Amino acid sequence: MGAVLTELNVYPLKSGGGTRLDNAELTPKGLPYDREFMLTTPEGRFLSQRDHARMALLRPSYDGVELAVEVADPAFAFTPLFHKPVDDGAVLDVIVQRQECQGIDQGDEAADWFGALLDTEVRLVRFTGHRATSRGGGEIAFADGYPLLLISAESLADLNERLDVPLPMNRFRPNLVVSGLGAFGEDTVRRLRIGATEIELVKACARCVVTTTDQESGERGREPLRTLARYRTIDRGIRFGMNAVPRLTGALTVGDPVEILA
Repeated sequence: MGAVLTELNVYPLKSGGGTRLDNAELTPKGLPYDREFMLTTPEGRFLSQRDHARMALLRPSYDGVELAVEVADPAFAFTPLFHKPVDDGAVLDVIVQRQECQGIDQGDEAADWFGALLDTEVRLVRFTGHRATSRGGGEIAFADGYPLLLISAESLADLNERLDVPLPMNRFRPNLVVSGLGAFGEDTVRRLRIGATEIELVKACARCVVTTTDQESGERGREPLRTLARYRTIDRGIRFGMNAVPRLTGALTVGDPVEILA
């Protein structure tokens, strides 16, 4: 049996939890609504789990009409946020990974809800404009650098064999999980056909402290970075998974066959 697509995940709110999908329409910017919303400081610097581990507890979903956000931890007595995006808010200059872009401010009610949860002043913005990837000729919304992150299921299995306590795939926040490429098989392929779509793998993904944050509790430890550093340090960075750019858009469905083209 050949390689198959086993997971589709979208992250409507940057650094919030993911939403598992059975199918989606791949667009030039990746999966629909991925990283379409983002929290920033009043000065426009993006917020993430790197500085606010509690963001792991956010469970956003977005259907193109309403953004709903729940808090996974019952210890936080927060009524879920239901927000209908606005298009007429102030257009703010914001910064993602030292790159300037713009977002539409979503108003005080949403900002106050997130600010109370994180105990800091924030704004919620929705992506607007155009933002290019640093290589590969792709486009993105508020993702760190690329529209897609792909990881082989066998890569995680290889890592878990080295850990005392195995970790779930959500520590690495992929959009696409493929089974059948083999451990770190994604490192050595350049182009894949998934169903009727095609993607190009353009850059190994450098991993940060977010991978050490339990996505169910918000607690932070030392793994998997400590173990990955021993055998996945490449070009002075810890690498796990591949960033990718869509080359042929279309429908994606969990269970789609995956073919190596190059």
